[in-house]
Amino acid sequence: MFEKHKNFIIFKVLSIGFLSLLLLIPTAMISELIDEREQRRDEATNEIDAKWGSKQTIAGPILTLPYKKMVDKDGKAVEQLEYAHFLPDSLSINGAIAPEMRQRGIYQAAVYNSNLKFQGAFSQPNLKDLNIASDVVLWNDALVSVGIPDMRGIKENIKIKWNGNEMNAKPGLGSEMVLGGFDSSVFEKGMIEKSRTAAVGLNSGVNVKVALDLANTKPIQYSFDLNLNGSEGLDFVPLGGETTLELTSSWKDPNFGGAFLPDEREVGKDGFLAKWKVLQLNRNFPQSWIGNSNQDMLASAFGVNLLIPVDEYQKNSRSIKYAILFIALTFLIFFFSEVMNKNRIHPMQYLLVGLSLVLFFSLLLSLSEHLNFNFAYLISSLATILMVTLYSRHIFKSSRMSLLQAGIMIIVYGFIYAILQLQDYSLLVGSIGLFIILAIVMFISRKINWYEIGDR
Repeated sequence: MFEKHKNFIIFKVLSIGFLSLLLLIPTAMISELIDEREQRRDEATNEIDAKWGSKQTIAGPILTLPYKKMVDKDGKAVEQLEYAHFLPDSLSINGAIAPEMRQRGIYQAAVYNSNLKFQGAFSQPNLKDLNIASDVVLWNDALVSVGIPDMRGIKENIKIKWNGNEMNAKPGLGSEMVLGGFDSSVFEKGMIEKSRTAAVGLNSGVNVKVALDLANTKPIQYSFDLNLNGSEGLDFVPLGGETTLELTSSWKDPNFGGAFLPDEREVGKDGFLAKWKVLQLNRNFPQSWIGNSNQDMLASAFGVNLLIPVDEYQKNSRSIKYAILFIALTFLIFFFSEVMNKNRIHPMQYLLVGLSLVLFFSLLLSLSEHLNFNFAYLISSLATILMVTLYSRHIFKSSRMSLLQAGIMIIVYGFIYAILQLQDYSLLVGSIGLFIILAIVMFISRKINWYEIGDR
């Protein structure tokens, strides 16, 4: 008799365990579906970004001086063109970001239009620090460049004011512009070797030729405005000896990121105001250099990201991680009903109940794409609880047991919902909740004589 009872327990526990593991297969398929839908959302938002303008990281202004340098090549003295780059002593940026939501199909993306005002001053280039003689510098080909990663976002012509003179900027970072002062035949004769040294590793931007007065030792004042479209976020590279940035926007959910956080910030229902101040000592690159910069200047970029407050796919991904908990606790209710009320429940009935629990996540995903996630969770959980309760009423043949099971499922779904909301404390709350659940199971089963189970 003992062996018979023992075999019943082992068979039932193994059956429930096997079914729980089996249900992880459709759960994994739904998890992949969540990733696929999130990828489709990203593709849709990327389409919007491609037409409106992607994330912008502004780097500038940079003063570039081309100069001639004699180098030995195959035993011959060759005149080679090099570039010296200088950063401003001060850089002050004031900007207003006007955000809006753009939609493609059922997907939304946060985009913005920004009005940015740049101003500051350059000191006269210190050529001695770079061991460059002033007579080899091509002063007439000096230029100022501003790095803009997505040129499609530029909405108005850029006019750069340099020492009181206003000039229209041209596209490109200026390597072709610098070389434009030479006759092409000179290159063909091999007297000057072409060099296309990039300023700071930027791929695109604008430039303008500027005039430098060597007799003037006063700081060179500059200013320009940018009317720029973008999406996701707006960053700046702190190129000034002292860089200050002030941004305002009506966006209510900013995420300040990058290498530096704001020194001052105000975030409220009307938007945000943020202020930064970055010194050259706070970053790891110099104020002047020759040729390509060995430092990753873009690593010092900072700014703000426009976050969409609710990411339904992130919450769906987090919720499906608790699928095994849904299944295990629901099966546990059925198992205790079978043990305590002596109701035989067929493995197929366990499987059908388990499938309804798995379909909860599919229903939640589909509804959350069209409704608020919290409302979608409420509808999905109530539909699942109702379906399982009505089905269990016929299994248990007891309204009391089916209502008890419905109450426990409501508690479980409420518990998981609370964990999803408490992102920072989800591990703590989840661990405490599971500890309490285990304690309740131990308390309920304390008087069960497992050796007598099966004597029916």
